[in-house]
Amino acid sequence: MKPAITISNGRLIDPANNIDAITDLHILNGLVVAIGQPPRGFSTDLTIDASDRIVCPGLIDLSAKTREPGQEQKGTIVSETAAAASGGITTLCCPPNTNPVIDSVAVVELVQHKAKEAGFARILPVGAMTKGLEGDTLSEMAALKEAGCIAIGNASNPLGNTLIQRRAMEYAATFDITTFLRSEDRHLKNEGCVHEGRTSTRLGLPGIPEAAEAVAVARDLALAEQTGARIHFRGLSTGIATRMISEAWRHNPKHSADVAIYHLFLSENDLDGFNSDCHVLPPLRTTADRDMLRQALAKGVINAICSDHQPHEPEAKMAPFQSTATGISGLDTLLGLTLKLVQEGVMPLSDAIARLTSGPAKIIGLPLGQLSVGATADICIYDPDQPWILEADKMRSKGHNTPFLGWEFTGQVTHTLFEGNLVYQRDSDT
Repeated sequence: MKPAITISNGRLIDPANNIDAITDLHILNGLVVAIGQPPRGFSTDLTIDASDRIVCPGLIDLSAKTREPGQEQKGTIVSETAAAASGGITTLCCPPNTNPVIDSVAVVELVQHKAKEAGFARILPVGAMTKGLEGDTLSEMAALKEAGCIAIGNASNPLGNTLIQRRAMEYAATFDITTFLRSEDRHLKNEGCVHEGRTSTRLGLPGIPEAAEAVAVARDLALAEQTGARIHFRGLSTGIATRMISEAWRHNPKHSADVAIYHLFLSENDLDGFNSDCHVLPPLRTTADRDMLRQALAKGVINAICSDHQPHEPEAKMAPFQSTATGISGLDTLLGLTLKLVQEGVMPLSDAIARLTSGPAKIIGLPLGQLSVGATADICIYDPDQPWILEADKMRSKGHNTPFLGWEFTGQVTHTLFEGNLVYQRDSDT
């Protein structure tokens, strides 16, 4: 039996239900049973005083690699879901490029079993579009959906050709499966590792032009129109892509998109000194691209913010820049950076929380990211006035590869509830 919990006196922000009010929240058997007054006969086992704090749905991260199975030296399901809980994240969507690849029911069940054993957050796998992510033979997408995959995609691995992508999208449309796409023309990308521009020229590094993303977005939109597939654009990096998607969205509102939080703060300028912690794909673009991504997010053209969490062991970032592993460890900073967008006037608080809760929930088609009566009690409570500095020895993720070390944030998670269980509570001295 799960405990009966009352969260009292908090500012409840639930964008899905247009709630922003000081009120109480009552939880029983893992579900929200009342907002405001408790139901008749309700007796609480635990009261959490949320005075001067924000209470919102647990955050949903559309792209977070836990590294297990196959790369446990970088992270494990236990370590990364614990890190997620400390950041108010209760749902992680895991890309299919594990080892073995998430292209079979057995791997889906393994990931979900380990997440359930850990008990900190749910993991929703994204199934591989092609077997082994090799880009040639379609996977058994219907079976993957039945096993619990919330979408299919090929991660950052290219497909053999456009016809294979068309067939995959037709298959997905037949079974009403959302297709996650990392839009990038592999020929235009070539051997590039950074944005093609002044910084790549100055550093002598091969560049990836904006057209690599724009050409691929145009292709993907055309194929979606042809096949009727519901597509989600993962990890946009350019302003031109947001303009194209905005125009297409007017005609087909089924399309959706997300952005990695670091693309909203960093630019190619942060590569100076060959900072390998800024080696990401798609690459950091210009400040103009960054600002256009912010505008698209504020307007709702981009529906969700994700961490694009990719933890690494220290050695993975110690080679010459082009040879280092790509990615940033992002679970510890997802909420903190998003709150910075609010503080900088990019969008109101309710909209920012929506991009972390109800927006992602709508994309994956699950009744999460909201706190209606009867909803699963996935809850984040944070102190909006608490300052903190990101320090490596206080990061919960196994990977400390982030360019945000030393940044100061305002707004720190104090409690996280997952399915009605208290899975994280901040100590007063941390």
